[in-house]
Amino acid sequence: MMLRQRKSIFTVMALVLMLAAVLSACSKSGSESSNTSAPSGSSGNSGAKEKITLRMTVWGSPEEVAPYKKAIQRFEDKFPNIKVELQHIAADYDTKLTTMVAGNDVPDIAMMESGTIAFPLAEQGKFYNLQEFLDRDSDISPDTLVPNIIYSLEPGNVIGIGPGPESFGLFYNEDIFKEAGIAPPPSNVADAWTWDEFVETAKKLTVDTNGKTAADPGFDPKKIKQYGVNASTWWGVYSNFIYSNGGDFISADGKSFGLNQPEAVEAIQKISDLMNVYHVSPSPVQSKNIPATNVALQTKKVAMTIDGQWASAGLAQSKFNFNVGVMPVLKEPVTTVVCAMFSIFKSTEHPQEAWELMKALIDPEASIDMITAGTWMPSLKDWYTDPALLAKWTENLDSRPSGYKEAIVDVILTKGHQTPTGYVKNFNNIMDIVNPALDKVWLGQQSAQEAMDSIAAKVQAQIKGRRDIKE
Repeated sequence: MMLRQRKSIFTVMALVLMLAAVLSACSKSGSESSNTSAPSGSSGNSGAKEKITLRMTVWGSPEEVAPYKKAIQRFEDKFPNIKVELQHIAADYDTKLTTMVAGNDVPDIAMMESGTIAFPLAEQGKFYNLQEFLDRDSDISPDTLVPNIIYSLEPGNVIGIGPGPESFGLFYNEDIFKEAGIAPPPSNVADAWTWDEFVETAKKLTVDTNGKTAADPGFDPKKIKQYGVNASTWWGVYSNFIYSNGGDFISADGKSFGLNQPEAVEAIQKISDLMNVYHVSPSPVQSKNIPATNVALQTKKVAMTIDGQWASAGLAQSKFNFNVGVMPVLKEPVTTVVCAMFSIFKSTEHPQEAWELMKALIDPEASIDMITAGTWMPSLKDWYTDPALLAKWTENLDSRPSGYKEAIVDVILTKGHQTPTGYVKNFNNIMDIVNPALDKVWLGQQSAQEAMDSIAAKVQAQIKGRRDIKE
């Protein structure tokens, strides 16, 4: 009988041990499962408190770095077991980060410039494919982001997401228009000026030292005291008009040079004519005497300027009556969307935690001070479509004049075009050939067609395709 009791006890103990093992395995499995969607130490996995450090590199002025510090503080408050080391590289960012990567001293997450460092590193396989995170994250997806701020090495391979999109507009001094009795640029895209209307207005607002306008007989183009417009010769500005005219830097199939095609040539020539035919915009030589947008408009050196929306910050601080309208349209209204990106290095030991940090950096609440100041715009789409969120960064602010919502907010959501640096492979090497040729166009020494045709064969050798086409 005693033997039977012992056997029964042993049997019960064995069953208990088996049950404990099963429960332990289930518990472990559940813990591992939760770690695929949230960092350790989050509310979903309070049992694991592994101390983690993430390294992050950024560039920018102290004012631009401040939002990152705010985002990091909010992130560390949410995940107290994670420490973020912020490395601010104030100068020679690309060179220093490239050296760090070559020396195996790699951050977990880094700010990247699409036109220079990002894609060369991506082509070396240095970055995580963020599509993996976007596919399984319930908080953020391509549909929740402003269009054209996701950068991909190729379709399906996302290498970076922009924390703050930027677009372009036609900024102007309201007082100049009032004094001249001329209607200002429209803010609603449906009422946008044609190119000819834009040129005629710019003529009336270009004034020489004798008080004659570019529309008057006897106007002296060598003695201009006020230009009607300042149209920069930076590709970020003239790309708006190439796209508006149906052109591109590269063909739709990615196989041939695009800037010598009729649509692009016409847009480039029109900008050159502003300087060399109508004399309503300063040439590159004359631009050396034109101050920054805020000062140029305030001091009436120019009446209008085509610039990025980030100009709002300086304009607001200058304390004069400025406003913004939509850019003139050739065939279709378009704005080029430009922004830096954040990327996660594949070498990180904590990819999920780095992803959560990226989400914190994208959150407009973290950068609200820079957004309301006028330097940045939010990356999340609902900050444009939700009236309460939109009001937080567009109403009762010096940086957001009356035309801003229509001319900037509405246009970036519906008429945006990705920056060419995001989809044209080998863009920098192509532009190293294009820019010297365009200098001759801006100076009136060659027509746009002549200049672009003269380099077409040389550029063709640098054509490597498009990133938005699956090869």
